[in-house]
Amino acid sequence: MKYSVPKGTKDILPDDIYRWQKAEQVFAEVCALYGYGEIRIPTFEHTELFQRSVGDTTDVVQKEMYTFEDKGGRSITLRPEGTAGVVRSFIEHGMTSLPSPVRLFYNVTAFRYENVQKGRFREFHQFGLEAFGSKGPAIDAEIISILVLFFARMGLSQTRLCINSIGCPSCRTGYNKILMEYYRPNLTKMCHDCKGRYEKNPLRMLDCKEDYCHSLATDAPKLLDHLCPDCLEHFAGLKTCLDSLEIAYTVDPGIVRGLDYYTRTVFEFVSEHVGTQGTICGGGRYDGLVETMGGQSVPGIGFAMGVERFLMEVAAQGIAVAKTPDVLLYIATMDPQGTAYAQKLAFSMRKEGIGCETDLVGRSFKAQLKYAGKTGAPYLLVLGTDEISTQKARIKRMSDGVQTDIDLSDIAGIACNIRK
Repeated sequence: MKYSVPKGTKDILPDDIYRWQKAEQVFAEVCALYGYGEIRIPTFEHTELFQRSVGDTTDVVQKEMYTFEDKGGRSITLRPEGTAGVVRSFIEHGMTSLPSPVRLFYNVTAFRYENVQKGRFREFHQFGLEAFGSKGPAIDAEIISILVLFFARMGLSQTRLCINSIGCPSCRTGYNKILMEYYRPNLTKMCHDCKGRYEKNPLRMLDCKEDYCHSLATDAPKLLDHLCPDCLEHFAGLKTCLDSLEIAYTVDPGIVRGLDYYTRTVFEFVSEHVGTQGTICGGGRYDGLVETMGGQSVPGIGFAMGVERFLMEVAAQGIAVAKTPDVLLYIATMDPQGTAYAQKLAFSMRKEGIGCETDLVGRSFKAQLKYAGKTGAPYLLVLGTDEISTQKARIKRMSDGVQTDIDLSDIAGIACNIRK
């Protein structure tokens, strides 16, 4: 039987992994510049964690979660996003006692059962971060500036920052009544999901992707016009901070995000590239989530970015990600004596931090030279009886053919020559 990957998953092969590694490296470096420490959380959690945090009226909980019962009869769910697990860890490990703000970042796989399409998988990867303990708009702007710097370091341009405020529970109580009045005359024509959201969480109706429901949302009353004084002040403060950082933005009253835990600031970075217009990443504030999940009243904010979607955007904008060769030296041999010596020399070079390869499948000398060219190794060393007996050889630089005399007994010297 021939096996293939399950639908909605993919293999990331060595020819492509360097692009992922570059993005992972740069994201971690940028987060470190802001004082964010990496956190690693379990792949699965108790199902109730996501029901309470993400919201039982969301598509994620109702339709997309991978949920199963384990052998102990417990309901377990593969994580559909990273925030809930990080908040659970924040509470469980008593991080509220740490100096504020507590800054955490992560690089995780996540799982959602949804329609597979370009850039959308059932197993996918997310970069994200969360900050706890700061209630002012300055941390909102800091979070956004991290993405601006990350994009710049990756060479990404043609993006637009869109911001909005969805207020606090106090704002939304009154707004939900206004929204229900707006939707009531058309409710019978709306999709099954929106009919269910109407009583439970009418704000979710604004995020519906069904054509008719989406068209109604365009002309719906804007929450931004119904914010309480505190939320208005917070949003004004965010705009002031972004202006101070010289970060351009567009106020988009249509942004509500897809998860129930968001409050006040929500934002998205949207591609303006002709071939890939769409959301690159999104995030926002969730000031009540820690308390909802059993912790103290601690404000929080974060974002998540699909790595697959991000790398598609990088490729679409024609940004070349340099592939640095891991193997710097190929050692070709002309006889069995040379083969044994080459293996010993290769091990010594690796201990010096020089990636090295030599023949292990019995290729002829000519075939070895041909293979060396395919590896992309920038240096070539040929070993024969004479080179081993005299301990003198030559290293060839493949880019221009320049050869340099070396002493085979001087491992550190050879390594230094290659690093130049």
